[in-house]
Amino acid sequence: MADLHPDNPYAKDRFADPSKKVEFSPEAKKKFDWILTRYPTKEAALLPALHLAQEQWGWISPETVHYVSELLDLSPATVFGVVSFYNMYNQKPVGKYHLQVCTNLSCMVTRAYDIYEHLCEKLDLKPGETTPDGRFTVGEVECLGSCNTAPVVQVNNDYHENMSVEKIEQLLTNLK
Repeated sequence: MADLHPDNPYAKDRFADPSKKVEFSPEAKKKFDWILTRYPTKEAALLPALHLAQEQWGWISPETVHYVSELLDLSPATVFGVVSFYNMYNQKPVGKYHLQVCTNLSCMVTRAYDIYEHLCEKLDLKPGETTPDGRFTVGEVECLGSCNTAPVVQVNNDYHENMSVEKIEQLLTNLK
């Protein structure tokens, strides 16, 4: 089984650097303003605002947390609480293909760890790492909510269900 190595909550990269400022592009700012019209409160727009930020930057940096919190009149702690709760938000940069293997109960008993360990070995990665060419990041997720089609691997926003080591090999070939 893969070992879990939680990040140090006091690591310097977990805190915003005041010298680094982020700002939506004009197109993204226009989308953000439109998003605000779709919700009754600014707080209700938090999830789509974070999706928009991740779409622009590829991940949610501590600086992005502060930026979104300012736009929505929320505390950075509130925004970070949401970012850290959902596995759909990347808290670190990821590769072009973000391979997330569900290892919750249904997936685990249908050999998800075989797939996970195979991916790490094949790509020569430790959990959460990205290949040197920036193409692949491999991670373990708690639940993708597709228990009836376990084991499941999510690649970016696409689900690949009823997976096996053989099927993951074919998927990797198709992604290269």
